[in-house]
Amino acid sequence: MSEKVKKTDEQWQEELSTEQFLVTRKAGTERAFTGKYHDHHEKGMYVCVCCGQKLFRFSEKFDSGTGWPSFWEPVSQENITEKADRSHGMTRTEVLCSKCDAHLGHVFPDGPQPTGMRYCINSASLDFEEEED
Repeated sequence: MSEKVKKTDEQWQEELSTEQFLVTRKAGTERAFTGKYHDHHEKGMYVCVCCGQKLFRFSEKFDSGTGWPSFWEPVSQENITEKADRSHGMTRTEVLCSKCDAHLGHVFPDGPQPTGMRYCINSASLDFEEEED
């Protein structure tokens, strides 16, 4: 794995939009059905908006009906970190970028096969790199 990216809140705020900062650096959540990638079907790679690390392939994306981009597996388990999230009176599993610790979303065990997992990810935490023909 490459070296960790560490910056101050001030540095992140200079690089990110207000929504991207609130989601990725303050563990916020965009409203359902408002993110630019919830109904996105292009071929390519979803990468971390903060550091560019590859996170999810278009081929593992599915329509979960939740209003957020959903994937049944990441590009590599090494590219994400999972940790317990007990906020808002619930117990969930938070998903973070392993390179810069950006909050991406949460993972739930109610996704499709072959993994049965649903990585529910905020569009604001992602950039998209279109696949070359």
